[in-house]
Amino acid sequence: MDGSPQRTLLITLTGRDRPGVTSRLFTTLAEFPLTVVDVEQVVIRGRLVLGVLVAYDGGADIGQVWQAAERVATDLDMEVELSTGRDKSVPRRRGRLHVTVLGAPLRPAAMAGIAGRIAANGANIDRIERLAHYPVTCIEMDVSGADPEGLRAALAVEAAERQVDVAVQPGGLHRRAKRLIVMDVDSTLIQGEVIELLAEHAGCLDEVAKVTEAAMRGELDFEGSLRERVALLAGLDAAAIDDVRRKVRLASGARTMVRTLKRLDYKFAIVSGGFTQVTDALVEDLGIDYSAANTLEIANGKLTGRVVGPVIDRAGKATALERFAREAGIPVNQTVAIGDGANDLDMLQAAGLGIAYNAKPVVRQAADTAVNVPYLDTILFLLGISREDIEAADAADPGTPAD
Repeated sequence: MDGSPQRTLLITLTGRDRPGVTSRLFTTLAEFPLTVVDVEQVVIRGRLVLGVLVAYDGGADIGQVWQAAERVATDLDMEVELSTGRDKSVPRRRGRLHVTVLGAPLRPAAMAGIAGRIAANGANIDRIERLAHYPVTCIEMDVSGADPEGLRAALAVEAAERQVDVAVQPGGLHRRAKRLIVMDVDSTLIQGEVIELLAEHAGCLDEVAKVTEAAMRGELDFEGSLRERVALLAGLDAAAIDDVRRKVRLASGARTMVRTLKRLDYKFAIVSGGFTQVTDALVEDLGIDYSAANTLEIANGKLTGRVVGPVIDRAGKATALERFAREAGIPVNQTVAIGDGANDLDMLQAAGLGIAYNAKPVVRQAADTAVNVPYLDTILFLLGISREDIEAADAADPGTPAD
């Protein structure tokens, strides 16, 4: 060979999808001295688009190849487009990223704005795939040639304008290697705040709620705010904890998320500024592997208004994540942390991927990505797991519990 670019033929079949289309085309192409360079296929609403790029040299009669491809299309009642060119062997551009878009609903204007921002950053969309159509629409794009931080900043602006969520993550093995999920509990894994449910029993809900909100926004030291709130519970009958435990409701999609990840051999952990008296029940119910939380002190059947031992605060959550990773034998950069409040910030920043879930603004700004829809299982889409994969696994397991 003289080193000059090979000649190429791009064959694009379009039409109703059915079994055997790909096999039929390649069986026909096998009769000629061709080399497969690239293949891409997508099916949308039962309509197939199959593109095959083949290379050839002087030994191939390209006219016969062309006619054979047209016969396949005619036999299959499909449309075919053919074009010749030169394979300059240009490698895919570096800086490959996954851009995941979540919308409920997802409007064309949002996709136009996001695609425009990608182009404006000098990047290219190499592939687009739908991962889910409910409870949100999720579209994932493989993007090359972009600076991750620059693109993330640009898409964050567009996402806010279009009222969608957009996540930008490195592509390749880095994404698929994450094998430990560490999650906050109150207002993340479960709906609401346990301490406020206890405060309702103690008759001090308004006072406790104000302190909680300030702490979540990062306006108050978490440990000090926790001790202040717990002190207001002094004298509360311990039986109130049993009532609160019964009232706790998981976030929508929580069971689906935990179940799916454990099927994939992920380890799952919870770390909470709340209380073991509630989190221990969640561990048992969901089959959670690791947990850390504060413990309310109880004496003579009543809350003393104190916690036992060191407080699990902002730094404590990050320390717990690192401990869980060591115990699981998983590098910290292969962990995912999920939280909503300021006391989750260190944990989100320590993890390989930090996700702000329906979070306060200070958390959304600091996290790698944010999800602002009330369905916890949408986080699976950020890990490349499709709704179809989830449903297929559930259908194969008749004992699957409902969310």
